[in-house]
Amino acid sequence: MRKKVRHKLFLSTILLFFVQITLGQAPQEGFDLRYKLGFLSIHHASMAHLPKTLAQAVELTYFQHTRGKRDYQKHYFYPTLGATLYHGSVGNRELLGRYTGVYGFTEFPIWKIRAFETNVKLGAGLGLTNRCFDNAPQNIAIGSYLNGMICIGIKSMWRRKNDHLSIGIDMTHFSNGAAKLPNYGINIPYFSIGYGRNLASRKSQKPDTISVNIPSALTKNQWLFTIMGLYGNKEVYAIGGEKYGVYALNISAKRFFNFKAGWELDLDIISKQAIHEYIPEVRKTQLDILQLGVYTAYLVPLDRFHFVFGMGVYIRDKYKPEDPVYHRIGFRYQFANGIISNFTLKTHFGRADYLEWGIGYTIQPRRNEKK
Repeated sequence: MRKKVRHKLFLSTILLFFVQITLGQAPQEGFDLRYKLGFLSIHHASMAHLPKTLAQAVELTYFQHTRGKRDYQKHYFYPTLGATLYHGSVGNRELLGRYTGVYGFTEFPIWKIRAFETNVKLGAGLGLTNRCFDNAPQNIAIGSYLNGMICIGIKSMWRRKNDHLSIGIDMTHFSNGAAKLPNYGINIPYFSIGYGRNLASRKSQKPDTISVNIPSALTKNQWLFTIMGLYGNKEVYAIGGEKYGVYALNISAKRFFNFKAGWELDLDIISKQAIHEYIPEVRKTQLDILQLGVYTAYLVPLDRFHFVFGMGVYIRDKYKPEDPVYHRIGFRYQFANGIISNFTLKTHFGRADYLEWGIGYTIQPRRNEKK
C-alpha cells in the first residue's frame, strides 16, 4: 500500500508544479478544441506487435494569454498558459486501451506577423488508462493504470478577431518512470487541427506591470552553485519484482545567459540499490554499486520555475547495468530563500530509469549595490 501511495505522490508532483504557472490571473482567456491523428512509435523491437490502428484523440483546452504580470512574460513575448483535457486511443484499443489525461502547459511565441503566429508548446500532467500489463499481459509498454504524461510540440495559428484556427504537430508520451514494470513507455507523434475562441477582446486589455523578485544571477550573468539530494525507486525485472531505492547527490554550477536561457554542469553521485540484483551471483558492496556521472543541461527559466533538458555520461559504473549515456527532462522551482525543489525523469535513450524527487540549496550570489 505504501508503494502505491508513494507512486501516486511522485506522479501528482507533475501537476503541482504546473499549478504554480497555470493558475496565475491573466487578463484574457479562452477555449480551444483540437482533433489529433497519429501513430504509435516503436522504439524497442519487442513492441512490434502493439500498433494496429492509427491513434486518435481530442483535446479541450482552457488558456490564458499573459500580458506582463511577471517579468519573464515580457522576455518570452507574452506566452500562453493553460490546462488541457485529453482523451483518445494510442494505436491498439484491445491491448493498450484508451487514455484520459490532464496536463498544464506553456506556449512560447517564436514567430508572429499580423494575424499569423507559431508557438512552441511544453506540457506535463497525468494520464489514466483502462489497459495495462495487469489486465492485458501482452501490453509490455505500460505496467500501471496511472502514468505521467508529457506533450512537446509546435503549433501555427491564424487569428481573426476573437477566433483562431490552428494546425500543429506534437509528441505525446505516457510513462510511469519505471515505478512499475513493464514500462517501455508510449510515444505518439500527432498531427492536429483545432479551433479556439477568446472570451475577451484584446483591445480592452491593459498590460499588468507587476513584477516579482527574481534571482540577481539572471540579470548579472553570475554563477550559481547548488547541492541537492535526490531520491527515486526502481523495480527490477522480472515483472513484479522487488522495488529498490535510489539515493543520489547532485552538485551543480549553473549560469543564466539572459532571462530565457541557462546552462549547468553537474556531478552526479548515485547509489542505485537495484544494481545488487544485476548479476546476482556476484557479491557487491555499496562502494561497488556507486555510479559517478558528469552531466550538462539546458535550462529554460520562467521566473523561479525552470525547465530542465540534459544529458550525462557515467565516468564510474563498475557493472554497467544500463547504457553509458543518460538523460533528464523535468522541472525545478527556485525559492527566494535559496531552497530548490526538483522533479525529473531520468532515462537511457528513451527508456525510463526512474523518477527523481529532490530538494537542495542554491548559494545566493552577492549583491554589490552602490549606495
